[in-house]
Amino acid sequence: MTQDTHTRPLEGLRVVDFTTLVAGPYCSRYLADLGAEVIKIESADGDYMRSQAPMRDGLSSYFGQVNCGKKSVVADLKDPDTLTDIKRLIDTADIVIENFRPGVMARFGLDYETLSGSNPGLIYCAVSGYGQTGPGADRPAYAQNVHASSGHDLTLLRYQDELTRPANSVLFYADILAAIYAFSAVNTALYSREKTGRGQYIDVSLMESVVNLMPYDVQEAQFPAKISRPVYKPSRTSDGFVIIMPNTQRNFEMLARATGHDEWIEDPRFATVEARYNNFPELLETIESWTIQHSSEDCERILSAASVPCGRYRTVAEALEDPQLKHRKAFQTVTDRAGDYLVTNLPFKMSGSTVSAVPSVSELGEYKLSDFL
Repeated sequence: MTQDTHTRPLEGLRVVDFTTLVAGPYCSRYLADLGAEVIKIESADGDYMRSQAPMRDGLSSYFGQVNCGKKSVVADLKDPDTLTDIKRLIDTADIVIENFRPGVMARFGLDYETLSGSNPGLIYCAVSGYGQTGPGADRPAYAQNVHASSGHDLTLLRYQDELTRPANSVLFYADILAAIYAFSAVNTALYSREKTGRGQYIDVSLMESVVNLMPYDVQEAQFPAKISRPVYKPSRTSDGFVIIMPNTQRNFEMLARATGHDEWIEDPRFATVEARYNNFPELLETIESWTIQHSSEDCERILSAASVPCGRYRTVAEALEDPQLKHRKAFQTVTDRAGDYLVTNLPFKMSGSTVSAVPSVSELGEYKLSDFL
C-alpha cells in the first residue's frame, strides 16, 4: 500500500546536467523525479529539443516531457570566467551527467579525472553512442543508426512476412534504454559511495543498451535454434486487431474453452507446446477464425476473463484514457507558460516516497550560476 508522503528519496542531491536531446536528459529527469536538484547547463541557443514539435506558443511539450523539474542555466563553456564558476558549482555537486562526443568535456577541463581531484565523491556519468573508448567510440550516433548497427532492425525484419526492407524508424529505443541504464548505474554508484566514500566514473553506451534488449537473439546468433520461436502476430477482429499470447499449456487450453473450441485441445497440431511451436502460423490462422467474428473489445474482455493474455491494439491517445493507467497515476500534469499537459511518470511506486515528475518546466536561462554558488 502506498503511504501518503511528500518525501522524495534523492532530496539533497545536486546534479549538474550537460546533456541534450533524449538519452542523457531523460536520465537526469528521472533523478529530478526522485527529488534531486538538477541544474541543466545550456548554450545560449538552448537544448535542441526546445525547438521540436509538438509546440504550443513557442514552447515544446516534447522538451518538457524529457526535462521537467530541472533548473535551466545558460553558460558559455568557452568563457574562462564562466568555466571557473562551472567548476565551483561541480565542487558542490554529487553527480555530473554529460552526453557530448567522447573527449569534448576533457577539452573544457571538465573530465572526471580533473573534477574528482577536488570532489572525490563525485559520480560522473557519460552517455554516448558507442562508449568512451574503442575503435568506434568517435562515430556520430543517433538512436536510429544505433538500432541499425546493433542488429535490432534486421532482427525485426527477419520476423516479418511482408516487409522487404527494414521498417521505418521513429521510436528512440536506444535513447530510452540508455537513460534507464544510466539512471540505474548512477543509483548503484550512490549506494557504493555510501560504503566507500568515493565517487566513480560511469560510461554508458546506446549500442550496448540496445544489444541488451535482445537476449534470445544474442544467444540464437551463436547457437542457431532448430525450431523457430513463435512469432506473435496481430489477429484481425471485426473492427481492428488484437494480439493473443497462448504461451503455456494452460493458456492454450483456457483459450480453446473460452472461444468454444475445445476440439483445439486434442488437435495434434496444437496439443503440446512443441506442436504449437512447429505449427504456430496455423494456430494463429485458427485463432483468427474466431477473433474475426468479434470486436477487439469483446475479444479482450472474453479472453482476459479466461486468464488468456490478450490486448487490443490502441492508439497512444486511447492509452492515455486507460482507467488502469489513471488509477496508477501513470501521468503527471506539468505546466509551462503555454499551459498544462501530461507527461509520463516513472513506472514504479514506492511505499515511503513520492515518485512523480516535478510539475514545472524551466524557461531557458531562468536561473543563473550565481543562484547556486
